Amino acid sequence: MQKLYYPFVLFLVLWSCQQNSNPIEKTSQPPFALVIHGGAGTILKSEMTKDQEAAYNAILGRVVDTGYAILASGGKSIDAVEAAINIMEDSPIFNAGKGAVFTHEATNALDASIMEGRQRNAGAVAGVSDIKNPISAARRVMTNSPHVMLAGRGASRFANEQGLEIVDPSYFFTERRFKSLLRTKAKESKTQNLDSLALNDIPYKHSKYGTVGCVALDQYGDLVAGTSTGGMTNKRWDRIGDAPIIGAGTYANNATCAVSSTGWGEFFIRGVVAYDIAALMDYKGLSLKAASEEVIHRKLTQMGGTGGIIAVDKNGHIEMVFNTAGMYRAYRHSNGKRQVAIYKD
Repeated sequence: MQKLYYPFVLFLVLWSCQQNSNPIEKTSQPPFALVIHGGAGTILKSEMTKDQEAAYNAILGRVVDTGYAILASGGKSIDAVEAAINIMEDSPIFNAGKGAVFTHEATNALDASIMEGRQRNAGAVAGVSDIKNPISAARRVMTNSPHVMLAGRGASRFANEQGLEIVDPSYFFTERRFKSLLRTKAKESKTQNLDSLALNDIPYKHSKYGTVGCVALDQYGDLVAGTSTGGMTNKRWDRIGDAPIIGAGTYANNATCAVSSTGWGEFFIRGVVAYDIAALMDYKGLSLKAASEEVIHRKLTQMGGTGGIIAVDKNGHIEMVFNTAGMYRAYRHSNGKRQVAIYKD
């Protein structure tokens, strides 16, 4: 009887251990996170009313919670990024979509880009004036065309063929942005002709850059970055900044990180800022924090550039780094942490 009893007990013990180990494996969940920005620049608490501050905090919170909810329900980072940026594009409070700034000719010219880190596919649109949500057009360029970037009327035709919403250019008119254009032109006329100005002397050097962006890591380990903007107030000659430039305004690689930039675009293009952060992680083995600070606080600053980035790496680490007085930003992480912030401290 004992010969039969001991093997049976051993079998029960082994079976129990196996059963107890399974729930641990099933409940362990990879990290996921979503980070957004609504632009960086001279954003001072002393110049912000309580109502304005509350409005920014409210929409930043709504955007980050919307994107995070998609990730938490098992959704993909590409969907979370597009959804988050769509909300900011639909709000007149940000310099993207509905709230886009005006060009020198009093028109609106919008740019956007998106990139996914698994295959490093990317899409972008530049200089569009009738696509309601440029980030959605950028995504369609990535998924439904053999190209990376489309511009102007060609981008609009493509977006229309894809069934995206096309609006009359007057949709983008806001009195606030138009008055900003008039003020900028007035300042310009009091100084000197823009044609003769050096890059570092341009009146908008210390202005606010209202570009919007989002980066996300989903439960499947996929990183995505997206950026959308109305560009720079009073821009001329069909100027295009960093937002639609892959590697400057947007970059994602599952081996390292996803980055979205905001700031003075010419410097971000010259510094290939978004890619440089990923490259420092890849080639030098720097952490996301060290790479982000090296690029923004040393390289970009030494060039004379201003702005910031948001980033998330493959392990869910988050960085929101800027060398300006403030940056509209927020993040939410699967570890339970959530933050909405505007100012430097």
